[in-house]
This record gives sequence, structure tokens and C-alpha cells, in this order.
Amino acid sequence: MSVPEIHTARLRLTVLSARDGALLYRYVNNNRAHLAPWEPQRDEAYYTLSACEDRLFVGYQHWLRGDALPWVALHPETGEMVASCHASQISRGAFQACYLGYSIAAEYQGQGLMREVVAGCIDYLFTELRLHRVMANYMPHNHRSARLLTALQFEREGYARQYLQIAGQWQDHVLTARINPYSSG
Repeated sequence: MSVPEIHTARLRLTVLSARDGALLYRYVNNNRAHLAPWEPQRDEAYYTLSACEDRLFVGYQHWLRGDALPWVALHPETGEMVASCHASQISRGAFQACYLGYSIAAEYQGQGLMREVVAGCIDYLFTELRLHRVMANYMPHNHRSARLLTALQFEREGYARQYLQIAGQWQDHVLTARINPYSSG
């Protein structure tokens, strides 16, 4: 099975394997402080090369099984990792849905790249995987995510108190979803 690729106007999205661990290693270490307020607390082992290789190996296996799609966005000239967009818990049967998570390197914020990446990922989920629903949740104080999801036509569906433990604290989340406009039935 060949690894899927999406080419956006400025980036290339693909699924990495364990042999690409150095790319993820640089991304997580260069953006450690930048991403910390939006992620679970991480121990030091998370930031090692071997842990990055392990996460990519596991992500690749999830992709092969069809229950996740761990996209990374690569810079077309340097090949460096710019962002990630991860479709997880892909469900089939009557649900046909997934959850979406994403991050972008600090140096690439404010350039519209995250919108480009997430839009490309959603298009693939709707047209290639033919999912009916994509769900994405964000903390109420994450105004960038709120604007991004609104711009990408996600609708607010609820509010979950103390939903996830982020940065060591139980955080409320706004629950949003987008329905595939191409779905029938």
C-alpha cells in the first residue's frame, strides 16, 4: 500500500515512518515550549529520538489498519516538518467519523498554513475515506483554533467541562464537528 500524499499550495502532507524519526524529533524539540500549553504534560522520554521513532512506527501501523491518519506537513524545499494534522479514532459502520487534532511550528504561525493543512486533510477524509463527520475540539481560550475551525465550517455542538488534562490541568473544551457535504442519506 502506498503512502498517501496531499499537495497543497505551499506544503506536502504525508504519513511518516519510523525511519523519519529525526523530522519529528526536531519538530517536537524546536516547538517544546510553544506546544506545551496545548498538549498533555510530557516526560523527558517523549522528546528522545527513539520515542519519536516509536510514535511514528505506531502511527504508521494505525494508518495501515485504517483507524488513524497521522498526516505531517513538510516544507517543499527543506523537507522539514511544519505542522501535523492527525485524524484519530476513525470509525466505520454507522458512525463514519473521526477526531481531528493539529499543531503547527511556532515560526509558521499566522501565515494561513494551518488552514491549508487542515483543509487538505478534511478534503481527503471526506472524498477519499468518505467519512460522514469530522470532530475537532478546542479549549475556550484557544482563539486561533476557534477561528480556524469556524473558517473551515465546523459547527459548535457542545461544551465539555474538564474534558482533557492539558498542561497538567483538566481543561474545558468546545466540541465542534463538520459534516461531509458529499455524504448521502
